[in-house]
Amino acid sequence: MKYPRNARKNKIQGRVDISFIVETDGSLTDIKVSRSVSPDLDDEALRLIKSSPKWKPGIKNGKLIPVKYSVPINFSLQ
Repeated sequence: MKYPRNARKNKIQGRVDISFIVETDGSLTDIKVSRSVSPDLDDEALRLIKSSPKWKPGIKNGKLIPVKYSVPINFSLQ
């Protein structure tokens, strides 16, 4: 994670929630910010999720299914 320079300078902190769908092949689609803090932090949270490796898809009755997830990403300064 790279804390955005502008957010650090202005001491912006908070939790950004990102929602997305894990497809049957493990790829992520429909990635969006569901809880925003600031454009800088939102962009960094989106970058982190988009750069993540493939996820394990959901399984229901032995079949792979797409699953919707929401992930909180906390930004805090020390």
